[in-house]
Amino acid sequence: MQTQKGKLELGREYPTPDEESAIQAIEQMTRQQVEHNYQVGERLARRDAHAKHHGCVKGEFIIEPNLPEEMKVGVFKESGKKFTACIRFSNASGNAVKPDTKGDGRGMAVKLFDVEGEKLLEDEKKTQDFVMVNHPVFLIRNLQDYVEFFAAIIAAKGSLPFKFFFPGLNLLNWRWQEFMIATSIQRKKVINPLAIQYWSMTPYKFGDRAIKFSAKPSANNIFDKKISNSPNYLREAMVEYLKSQEASFDFLIQFQTDAERMPIEDSSIEWKSPFHKVATIKIPPQSFDSPEQMEFCENLSYNPWHCLQEHQPLGGANRARKQIYESISQLRHELNNVPKVEPNEEEFSALFGSK
Repeated sequence: MQTQKGKLELGREYPTPDEESAIQAIEQMTRQQVEHNYQVGERLARRDAHAKHHGCVKGEFIIEPNLPEEMKVGVFKESGKKFTACIRFSNASGNAVKPDTKGDGRGMAVKLFDVEGEKLLEDEKKTQDFVMVNHPVFLIRNLQDYVEFFAAIIAAKGSLPFKFFFPGLNLLNWRWQEFMIATSIQRKKVINPLAIQYWSMTPYKFGDRAIKFSAKPSANNIFDKKISNSPNYLREAMVEYLKSQEASFDFLIQFQTDAERMPIEDSSIEWKSPFHKVATIKIPPQSFDSPEQMEFCENLSYNPWHCLQEHQPLGGANRARKQIYESISQLRHELNNVPKVEPNEEEFSALFGSK
């Protein structure tokens, strides 16, 4: 990961020689897991991660007025512009029936419609995706570790893979930092998916610079502090809240300002630089849990590579996502006998009208 001068450069990627073989190994294991779950009786071929969604909701993604010139990039180039957004909230594991009361990461994926410009994938028409999890860092340092982690996850049958974190008696081989990240994610108490902050974990281009991004609940949101024992309490909490109230998030970006301390290739390291608000996400009161809406949400695909060239994903984890996300999306749509197509704003809005 070093340049000839021994220094990392801002915004630059450093792929390793064995990267392609690692990506292929991860893709193969992921496909096998999806196919295995489907063959042993899953009614649907599910995502390998974020399999359980709490629902998709309709929102607005509103670019901040009077952005400084350095932030007028890609979807943010026109101050005050509004995009319709389809926002999916989910649990992070690949277990679609895991109770919400069990420790897990939580995801927020935002799909913008009618985004003009050159895109990185051919199949996504005019959409732009932002994918986030409720923790600022990823628990895997590199793709070779990810191969070992995924194999350990399969062996542990979805439980915390202690063998990955503690592979033997030699303490020098223990992955303490990764273990602390994993346990921190699992221990988070969530009262409502609309009430927590989400982060990109991985970096992205922002024109000729690199950023990470985050969605932070607005201070105006007011939530009940009680946590139900229902296995689907997170969806139920969203349903109850959006019956009569609007939820909103501040969409924030942070620039990479130090290539050594804020690396592109190691997403287990938290960046320490200021966040800047570039947009507001507004989710009006609505109903979103009809069978037709839930089916639409199930068949939807999100991919960080559904994006403008100005927002290209960066780093090893994102380079792996390009191939793996596309492969798994294609597989599960084929197994479920449903077409794999990106929706447009008209068909989305026809199904997800606000109250």
